Amino acid sequence: MTVYIDPPTWPGHGRMWSHLVSDVSYDELHAFAAAIGCPPRAFERDHYDVPAHRYADAVGAGAVEIGSKELVRRLTAAGLRRPKGRAQA
Repeated sequence: MTVYIDPPTWPGHGRMWSHLVSDVSYDELHAFAAAIGCPPRAFERDHYDVPAHRYADAVGAGAVEIGSKELVRRLTAAGLRRPKGRAQA
């Protein structure tokens, strides 16, 4: 089981955010997110948005810290990437 998180460098709603993803399955991602207290509404297409103040919680629970470009690369390689504006299969 590997879940990844990028640095909280994404602005929105007056905060900075990270992205939490799995390179195995959405089921794995949802289970990890639930275990660290991410609400279901934080899921967006292929990732969870994690506020900066919860970043350390995710890493402490086992999320692997990687850069944003590497996160997207791994998500794409796993076939789990769902970019905005594209029809879902």
